[in-house]
Formats: sequence, structure tokens, C-alpha cells
Amino acid sequence: MPLKKLLLLLTLFVSTISFAQDMQEGFTYLETGKYAKAETFFKETLKEYPDNKTARLCLGRAIGLNGKPEDAKVLFTNLLADYPSDFEVKLNYGESLLWTSNFPDAKTFFKTLIDEDPKSFPALLSYANTLSNLKEYEDALIYVNKALEVLPGNPNALTSKKYMYLGYAYQNQQAQKYDEAERLLKENLNLFKDDKDTLLNLANLYLIAGEFDKAENTYNTIANNPENKILALNGLALVKHLKGKEKEALQLSEQAFLSLDAKTDAALVQPTTERYIQALIWNKKYKTADVLISNLIETKPNENWILALRATLNIYKSDFKKSVADYNRILVNDSSSFDGNLGKANALKAIGKYNDAYTSAENTLTFYDKQKDATNFIKTLNTSFTPFWETKAAYSFDNGDNKAFGVQTKIEFPTSTKFKWLANYGYRTTSNNVTNFDATSNDFSLGLAYQILPNMTFKGTAGVTSAKANNSDYTQLVTDLALNIKPFKLQVLDIGFKSEIQSFNAELLDREIVMNNIYANYSLSTNFNLGWFTQYFYTWQNDDNARNLLFTSLYYNILPKPSFKAGLNYQYITFKNQVPTIYFSPEKFNAGEVFVNIIKDEAITKPKEWFYELTAATGLQYIEDDSSQSTYRIQGKLGYKFSERALLNLYGTRSNIASATAAGFTFNEIGVRFKWYLMKKPVFRE
Repeated sequence: MPLKKLLLLLTLFVSTISFAQDMQEGFTYLETGKYAKAETFFKETLKEYPDNKTARLCLGRAIGLNGKPEDAKVLFTNLLADYPSDFEVKLNYGESLLWTSNFPDAKTFFKTLIDEDPKSFPALLSYANTLSNLKEYEDALIYVNKALEVLPGNPNALTSKKYMYLGYAYQNQQAQKYDEAERLLKENLNLFKDDKDTLLNLANLYLIAGEFDKAENTYNTIANNPENKILALNGLALVKHLKGKEKEALQLSEQAFLSLDAKTDAALVQPTTERYIQALIWNKKYKTADVLISNLIETKPNENWILALRATLNIYKSDFKKSVADYNRILVNDSSSFDGNLGKANALKAIGKYNDAYTSAENTLTFYDKQKDATNFIKTLNTSFTPFWETKAAYSFDNGDNKAFGVQTKIEFPTSTKFKWLANYGYRTTSNNVTNFDATSNDFSLGLAYQILPNMTFKGTAGVTSAKANNSDYTQLVTDLALNIKPFKLQVLDIGFKSEIQSFNAELLDREIVMNNIYANYSLSTNFNLGWFTQYFYTWQNDDNARNLLFTSLYYNILPKPSFKAGLNYQYITFKNQVPTIYFSPEKFNAGEVFVNIIKDEAITKPKEWFYELTAATGLQYIEDDSSQSTYRIQGKLGYKFSERALLNLYGTRSNIASATAAGFTFNEIGVRFKWYLMKKPVFRE
């Protein structure tokens, strides 16, 4: 080789090494994440070497990683035009498609690169990440595994694989394929032992699936790492709450809250504070919660998580309008807020604004597709307005030789959230072998219910009772008109008028005694578990008699789930005329009793589960000025919910409290009830 050419090559080689060394500073900026400095560095470099491919590539990466993906894409598009066959340029152009979230184009582009070089690690990994962003997780895992075959153990590929499993599991969770989601998360744990992110996702899956014991075990596994102790305690507190163990939830959340100090990860402070305040609310420690929330509001008056806590507190205190106001503030800050949308839906439902509640719940689903809580909220609301048919059949007997069998059927058919049609039919036959009386009655009525205001509903029915007894055969008009009013928070008032036939036994039916009742029911709940219910009836009859009846009950809610309460009942009755040979009509009657009641409400019972109710009471009754008589009362119900649309229950009563016919008697009734929702959802939501 001529000396002149050799010197030229040597000069170029030295220049190239020198230039690379000059750019090392910029490479270091890129490698250490100092993208702004890298951007400045390579811009200066390109002023001197405007056509240098490496500097152009590095500038594009610096710009893209510094939050300007569109500008980076322009640079790489120009580079691709200058170097259409350069594989490195193609890879960087493809990555700019990912930065700009142009995943469909990125998918097509990276597939061509893989066809060009099936063993290119960056092409395989970028293609896998593109598929993951498109939520095509099954194929994404295939290609990330291919990338790991090229570079086994590569940390970037392993991280991508972990999050692909998490995304795939979440996708199955959203589709309520809980078993498959669990399998994927456990497979991820086999690859990444005791990985915190995977364990948290697994615990959350168990919470959503209602497998609280598994969730508790998972949080305990998380707690094995001392660094995750507070995180685990927050989760365990939630599990205890969902199990109905509120005191334990408060103990755990308080332990986590008191563990916070200056060294605590800042990301843990908010959720731990939030969980502690929630636990205070669950335990009805409203004053303490209110003080903590007020202190937070003073320093951060417009933080969504703090506003959500105050809204939750007001829901528990039944200050629903205040809750709605806070949820509206949350939605102004962030229209996609889950707490804002679904919390508002719950508050609106509580104050009777059902159409608005539907809207808020559906807004939740626009941001959180198939979210279980929002979906269940709509299902529950739908159930309230779905037409149903209910039938009861009962047999009763007492020690006065009265026997009766009856069937009662009713249909409710809502046509909107404000209006529903009502229909009732009853058949009853009663007899007494001692008095040789027997009678049959048929009752039929039609009516409607209409929500006049969010806190006021009118309900009215009118119909006929036809009866055939030993000495009479008649038809009588009957009505029931009532207003249900919620005048203030935690209070309900019913006032109404009802006319009916006295039908306890065959002899009374034979006498065609019409009872006209004006009545009022008043219910008061409190935020400290005490409740009070009072009922008053004034009755005038077509036999020139009149009755006053007062019943009042003071009770204490001991447990929320299942509902368990105990209390005192008092009843006072007086009649204008005493006609003891015809029906029980004392001048004065007093009765007091203590009772306990436990109930698992059918409304909150899931399909394929049992529900029940049991009431036991004992006390004393005083008839006129006679000596006291001991009383007892036992009522029970046991039922099974076959599906969302059908349930069946048995019920029974035994009591020796004075009745409409006599004192000193024992009354028994057993029956069966079937309820079936005629449609899957309301007719106005088809």
C-alpha cells in the first residue's frame, strides 16, 4: 500500500477514535438518565458535525426520553430517510413509535424488523412490549421469551415479562376470570419469588373475588419483608373490615399509622393515613376522624383523597348532601376519579335521586371498564326497579280452635325510577270446629306508587274484599293510602289511611266488621347504634267501636353483620266499647317485652347462599286491672337465594300475646314464601 494512502487511513482511524471519545460525555448523560444535559450536548456536537449519524441518533433519544416524543419521531423519520437500510436507525425509529403511543404502527414495523433479523434482541423485546401495550399479552409473552433466548437473564426483558404477567392477570380479573388471573400471578411468583408487585396484585384479586382468607395470607407473606410491614398492615386492615371485624381493622391500621416517621417512604404516608381514618369511620369514631380530616383539609384543601375521606365520613353520618358536594369537587379536579364517580352514585341513591345515581355509576364504567363495584352497584339498583312476583302460603292455628289457610300474591311493576304499578290478590279460608263457623275471603286490589320528591313517596291501593261465611255473603271496598317521608337525616315518617275487614277468624268475618285506620309510623336511627320506632293507630269501626293503639320500640344495634340488635318494646291499646264475647276489646291493655333480633338480610345475600332471621321476646302484659301475665314471642325465617332472580324461604311464629280475639291463648303460624323477578332488569332500561 502506498505510504500516502496508509497515512490517510491512519488519520481517519485516529479521528474516529478521538470523535468517539469526545462524545463519551454525552453517552454518559444518556446512560445515567440526564437527558436534558444529553440533549444540550448533542445539539452542540451537531453544530460542528451536522451529518454525524451517531450524534443524530443520540439527540433523538435524548429528546424522546426527555418528554418530547413527537420531536424525536421527526428526527428519526429524517434519519430513516437518510439511512433506509440501517438496522440501528430502524430500531430507534420504531422506539419513537412506542414513545408516541402509536402501537398499531409499531406492531407492524417491529414485525418487519424481526423478519429481517429473527435474532435481534432489541427488535424482539420492542415487539413484545408493543404487543403488551396493545394488551395482546399471550403473544407478548411468546416474544419476550424469544428475546430472553437471545440474551438469557437480561434485566430489561425480565422486567417487561413481569409486567406482562401482571397486565395479563389484570385483564382476566376484569373479565371476572379469577382462576386464570390467579394462575398467572402464581406463575409470575415462580419466576420472581416474593415479588411485592405480584403479591399485591394477588391480594387485590382475592379481595375482589371475596376470598378474604387467601387475601389475609398473602398480606402476611408481604409482611415477612420488614420494609413492606406498613404496606401489609394497610391491606390486612381492609381484609378485617371486609370480614366485618372492625375493631381488629382499627388496631391494625392504628399500628401502621403510628409507625409513620420521618424515615417512612413518602409514598406510604398518604395510603396509611387514609386507611387509619377509614378504620375510624368504620368503627363510628366520627369525632376523631373528623378532627384528622379537618387538619388535613387546612393544609391541603383541594386534595381528592382528603375530600373523598370527608365524603365517606358524611355518608356514614347520613349527611348525603354534603357528600355529594365533596364528590362534585373531586370530579372538578379529576372527571375520571373512581371515588368521585362511584361515591357520588352511592350518595345520590341514598337521597332518592336514582336517575342521577345511574348516570354516575355509568360514568365510572366509562373510565373503569367492567369494574366490579360499579357493576354491582348498577345490578343492585336495577333490582330495586325490576318487576317481581311474590307469593306466600300460610297455615295458622291457635288454642281457641281457630284454623286458617291463606295464599297471598303480589306483583310490583316499576315503569320508571319514580313510578310503579301494584297488584295484590289474597285467598283465605278459616274455620272453628267448636263454634262451627267457617268462612272464605278473597281480596283483590290495584294501586300505584309514585316518588313525588326525592324524600317523599305516595303509595295507594284500592280494591275489594269478598267474603262468604255462615250467615253472610258480602263484598266490601278497601283502601290503603300512605305517604312515606324522610323529613330529616336518619328519620322516616309514614302517615296513611287504611280500611280493611276484620278477618282474624271465621266468626269475625261473618260479622262484616269494617276497620278504618289512620296511622303513623316514625323511625329514628342514630350514629351511635341506638334506634327508636313508634307506631300509632286510631281505628273506628262500623260496629260503633273505636280503638287507640300505640307501639314503641327502643333498641340497640350490637353488630352490623349479621345485624344483631336487642331492645325494649311497649304496647298500649284501649277500646271505646268492651265487647269481650265478640273480640278482644279491653278498656286498657299494656304490654312490655325485651327482645333480641338477628338477621342476615336477603337483599345483601349472594346467589347460592342462605339468609335468615330470628326474633325472641319475653315480657309481661296487663289486661284491665288484672294481674300481670307473662308473654313470649318467637319468630323465625330461613331462606335460600337460588339466583339473582329467585328466592324461597320458610317462616314461622309462635306467641301467647293477647290478640284480636282473646287473652290467654297461643297462636302459631307457619308459611312459605317465593319471590321471583320477572325480568333480568327494569323495563325502562332494556
